[in-house]
Amino acid sequence: MTPAPSEIGRRVALVANPSADLYGSDRMVLEAVRGLRQDGWDVVVAATQDGPLKAEMLALGAQWQLCRAPVVRKSNLRPGGLVQLAAEVVRGLPSMVRTLRRVRPDVLYVNTVTIPLWLLVAKVLGVPSVVHVHEAESSVPRVARVGLALPTRLATRVICNSETSRAVTASSGGPTARMVVVRNGVAGPDHVEAPRLQPDGVRLVFVGRLSPRKGVDVAVLAAAALLRRGIDARLEVVGDVFPGYEWYHEELVELIRREALGDHVSLVGFASDVWPHLRAADVVLVPSRSEESFGNSVVEAALSARPVVVSDHTGLREAASTLRAAVRVAVDDPDAVAAAVEGLLSRWEQTREDALRDADVAAREYAPARYREAVCGVLVAAAATR
Repeated sequence: MTPAPSEIGRRVALVANPSADLYGSDRMVLEAVRGLRQDGWDVVVAATQDGPLKAEMLALGAQWQLCRAPVVRKSNLRPGGLVQLAAEVVRGLPSMVRTLRRVRPDVLYVNTVTIPLWLLVAKVLGVPSVVHVHEAESSVPRVARVGLALPTRLATRVICNSETSRAVTASSGGPTARMVVVRNGVAGPDHVEAPRLQPDGVRLVFVGRLSPRKGVDVAVLAAAALLRRGIDARLEVVGDVFPGYEWYHEELVELIRREALGDHVSLVGFASDVWPHLRAADVVLVPSRSEESFGNSVVEAALSARPVVVSDHTGLREAASTLRAAVRVAVDDPDAVAAAVEGLLSRWEQTREDALRDADVAAREYAPARYREAVCGVLVAAAATR
């Protein structure tokens, strides 16, 4: 039997992730693993399913393991959902214990509070743990907020991805003294092109998970509102639904049909490389209805030197606070989104100049190297407590 890496002088991190996608928190855990590997760690990634994240992790030299860890979702907050969650705990607990005992990590890194059982198992087995909070659900019932924050008290260290998530976690009972804010690190495109308007009208893009909370239908209705204003708008929607939310994709298709937007809105599905889509756009839309702990899509727009129209709340407001080509609008208001786009177009030369400046600012503030160093520093400090 091959000895565990820790037995031959190498540090080992077990990384627990709730999915295998390549959306916001998944891309951040990928950056964290990149940093660990560059720092000489051996890494084992435990995920609930296979997906595009797996190939990226393997390319970094990490090991990949399927583990049936229960994932807490909003549906679990209802009575029937709690019963389902309890059943998943019973099924997943033995697999989690076996994984921790086999890997024998120096530290467990839990990415998001939606897989809290890992923290309990690590505590029982005496393994230092770090949980990375990517959530900021201040509007959900307090009992639910406390329920999500309570497991963070079991962690050796807590990383919050923004001041917004730190404040929500702290107000919900999180361990304030052990919490640190590390803002996301986002790698930009290979090259940046200045924004430009196309002769056939304004090109809009939405990039992200397709869900009601992300407000994709708001973006679609904003395109319709622009057309009513006499502005030829074309919207590209880049992303896919979470399994179980296929109904929302069907609703978007029906909305596009009902608004007669077949020639103006395209649903292109998930793309692992978003930069070509951002480069082809004139304006980026981030119309999330629900609270966001941060705003990777806002940062990606800035890194691409593209102006962005963003909902004015929580972490999105924080992500857009230093950007000149970002216009914040009321939540769930397609007409406000359309008016913001029209305003950006009306002062296009200034918009273009501001967007180019934002690209430089974002490249400095959200440098992946800074992020990797900060996250690895927290993991090293946690491992040293063993």
